[in-house]
Amino acid sequence: MSARTVKVASASGLHARPAALFSQAASEQPAAVTIETADAGPVKASSILMLLTLDVAFDDEVTLRAEGEGAEESLDALAALLETNLDEEFQES
Repeated sequence: MSARTVKVASASGLHARPAALFSQAASEQPAAVTIETADAGPVKASSILMLLTLDVAFDDEVTLRAEGEGAEESLDALAALLETNLDEEFQES
């Protein structure tokens, strides 16, 4: 199992729009991915409801874990997404 720890860059953390974008991207990955915090998890990264239960705020660290074919690529894609301010990205489009 591969793992990666990243800080969340979205100003609102993983709430509302950023959580929706992240869960959608997770569901499109070839590997099964979970996400957890120091206090909660792991939960399926593709589940928006489970993401919201983690109560992840701006600059919180989360750990992504992936298993299966394409695990490293899945972690790369999702880590890059978390390191992007998705609130800002959405406002600009």
